[in-house]
Amino acid sequence: MAKLRVLYERFTSCCGCQLSLLNCEEELAALAEGVEQVAFPMASSAPDDGKALDVALIEGSVSAPEEIRRLMALRRRATWLVAVGACALSGGINALGSVDRGILCARVHGEGGPCLEVFPPQPLQRFVTLDLHVPGCPPEAGELLGALGALLRGGLPALPDYPVCMECRLRENLCLLKERQLPCLGPVTRAGCQARCPSVGVACEGCRGWAAEANRGEEFRLLLDLGLGEGEIRRRMTRFAGGDHETSVS
Repeated sequence: MAKLRVLYERFTSCCGCQLSLLNCEEELAALAEGVEQVAFPMASSAPDDGKALDVALIEGSVSAPEEIRRLMALRRRATWLVAVGACALSGGINALGSVDRGILCARVHGEGGPCLEVFPPQPLQRFVTLDLHVPGCPPEAGELLGALGALLRGGLPALPDYPVCMECRLRENLCLLKERQLPCLGPVTRAGCQARCPSVGVACEGCRGWAAEANRGEEFRLLLDLGLGEGEIRRRMTRFAGGDHETSVS
């Protein structure tokens, strides 16, 4: 079996998605047998050879013209372009700030510092067609490995599209939304995390994006019943919605 030529690119992000893969220490040796690492910032200092790719894994949101150019170039080179993590899928944590970008640059670089050519962070799908999304903040290690395994065999992985609530029930958790009156987004959030946060009593924040056929209107009503204001509910429900603030909660 020919090795997959794989490149890992990072845009505006915290590098947590890369760490999720690198922390799979027991599996990396076996993975390396089927993968030719073209470039991977946290794993190697080897430069990109610029040749065609089988897979381009991309973490982070796009927030600068240079990142758009790099993204477009990778789309032309790669057979499969894979968005890894919430920032790549929706803008993630990076997209939460509403402060003027010039003000943020001044805070970081000081008055009179370099004026960077940046814009509010955007998900990858605003600029290119994606072949696969691996959700999460950060993604689950098993999903990353499963995605690479499926691609190695010429196909795409079957990622869950049912809600986190299903995983809570399988783990026999108390319902944080109904029984503890916490603003949990488990009913509308895509599963795959094994209900990691609700299992320790933390309400789901929706970092994996919408579940298929999510009843967002009913979730909105349930959160209203908890006493949350409409503005707060919209902020919570659009946090990882890819910037679709007008329609994502209707």
